[in-house]
Amino acid sequence: MKYTKPIMTVSAAFLGVAGIALSFFPQEVSEYLIMNGGSPIILQIMGALYFGFALINWTARANATGGIYSRPVAIGNFSHFTMGALALIKLSLNGIEFPHAWIAAFLYSAFALLFGYVFFTSPVMKSNYSIDTARSG
Repeated sequence: MKYTKPIMTVSAAFLGVAGIALSFFPQEVSEYLIMNGGSPIILQIMGALYFGFALINWTARANATGGIYSRPVAIGNFSHFTMGALALIKLSLNGIEFPHAWIAAFLYSAFALLFGYVFFTSPVMKSNYSIDTARSG
């Protein structure tokens, strides 16, 4: 599948930036999100998870992904972004005073759709062997 490399690269960058921000600036993020005092450690652990997921996506970006190929990576991304999108949409619809929730919900929904496509379709494999090569040899 020729479109998986950009999807994997962009998702790795998105998760990497979020992971670094949450890992190194949990107090600042907690204050920005108006969270209680015990939240920074949870945000820091979540940042480590995001960064780990970013590394998985970055290292798997050159692999054939979809169908039976790299299935754990595809299903992990699909489930993460789908559950995250649903939670963020629910948060946004409940009228919580967090204006950036809709932006996050949109990004998560876009990634959920992209990884859903990757997971439920098979990649098109390119072959260096063609019929003309077989006839001439």
